[in-house]
Amino acid sequence: MTESKWIDISQPLTNDMAHFPGDTPFDYSLTYSIEQTGSVNVGQMTGSLHTGTHIDAPFHYDSKGKTIEELDINLAIGKAKVIDVSDAEKITAETFQGYEFKGISRVLLHTSLPNNPNRFPDKMPDLNPGVAPFLKEKGVKLIGVDMPSVDAPDSKDLATHHALYDNGIFILENLMLDHVVPGDYELVAVPLAITGADASPVRAVLRSLS
Repeated sequence: MTESKWIDISQPLTNDMAHFPGDTPFDYSLTYSIEQTGSVNVGQMTGSLHTGTHIDAPFHYDSKGKTIEELDINLAIGKAKVIDVSDAEKITAETFQGYEFKGISRVLLHTSLPNNPNRFPDKMPDLNPGVAPFLKEKGVKLIGVDMPSVDAPDSKDLATHHALYDNGIFILENLMLDHVVPGDYELVAVPLAITGADASPVRAVLRSLS
């Protein structure tokens, strides 16, 4: 049997990519060139930790929550189910009726939002906080979405962030799932160990288990 190839589902980090309004945009540049050093190119980058594909740490929305290096990396490695919810503008617990979650602790949602890293969306599908207790009951520990956030960008109470947190579910955002067939996969989306950080960029990849 031929081993399945890994599928990249992360947004490339580019200097023209979209970012949360008012947040720090991503920027990569050369600090020193080979012409300057005589041996190597050396680059630098700046930008929000929430730009591109990233994992939120609880510290992002709870000052007493764990920071990114304190998370168990096993959360972001293992079996995941990609579910197509692109026909739902309001994603609720009822949206997941009929799906089999046995042995699944990671769920990735392909929503109706087109994958376009260069444009910050004016409107996103609504992920209802009520999905959190339902997914907890099914044994889910991580949810991934192809949106910049599990809450509306202008939300102040971050109800869905908190509902997921209260139910022990961690958050992976800004995935690229338009090219992925729904089904069961192996996921790797490990965050960087940035001490004290509220989030981290990840290189998220999938490999089919079918």
